[in-house]
Amino acid sequence: MATTIHYSTAKDLKVSDAKLEITQIKSTIGAKPNHRETVRSLGLKRIGHTVVREADAVTVGMLNTVKHLVKVEEAK
Repeated sequence: MATTIHYSTAKDLKVSDAKLEITQIKSTIGAKPNHRETVRSLGLKRIGHTVVREADAVTVGMLNTVKHLVKVEEAK
């Protein structure tokens, strides 16, 4: 049985060589402009859209900025 890791706070995200599944769970309407741009930079286009990215320093920093708009899980 595969375990799903759900990161909900900034302190849980660490730079590693793992792959992360990032899913947009909230709208960017009404969000700060830099948060909106960060979500687009991650490659997310709409609610429910999922992308897979490496857990490098840049990606982890972006995820810490918009952690309230996305759900992050370790890719299988």
